[in-house]
Amino acid sequence: MIKTDHILDAKGLACPMPIVKTKKTMKDLEAGVVLEVQATDKGSKADIKAWADKVGHHYLGTVEEGEILKHYLRKASDSEVESEKNHPNIISNDDLETKLADENITIVDVREPAEYVFSHLPNAISIPLGEMENRMSELSSDKQIYVICRTGTRSDLAAQQLADSGYDVINVVPGMSEWAGPTTSSL
Repeated sequence: MIKTDHILDAKGLACPMPIVKTKKTMKDLEAGVVLEVQATDKGSKADIKAWADKVGHHYLGTVEEGEILKHYLRKASDSEVESEKNHPNIISNDDLETKLADENITIVDVREPAEYVFSHLPNAISIPLGEMENRMSELSSDKQIYVICRTGTRSDLAAQQLADSGYDVINVVPGMSEWAGPTTSSL
């Protein structure tokens, strides 16, 4: 059994809520405290790790117990934590819709496979956030990349990873949760 100082119940919440609640809880904890975040959203594994790595908290790991994911984080000291940054290049859903026919762009959907299969943008490539680091080489650096998720949170983290690796990338906000344009299904 892993000893923790605080437990956060994020079960039943979908992206971006597990990460939103985790951020809020971490603000109130002392440095060195170990937080256990209990979640059922499979995407939270990649989300929480990416967020912790981005801001400087220590992602210790995740244990799966049935349907429950138990994420373990250690709060960093104030000197170790970086202020949270958002990817500066964003586009609205409506503006992206006008570019869907452009063959010089790539659309990358960073949601989990189960989210993608039911509804995604035409010609979008599925690369879940948790696989981005290992799969970004599949993307062409010659094309502008538009990254989308459900709400803009995961896509923001992915956009930052891609930009740090030299890609020309734009985050789509607010994402699939409010997308009114054409979609397709892989079913």
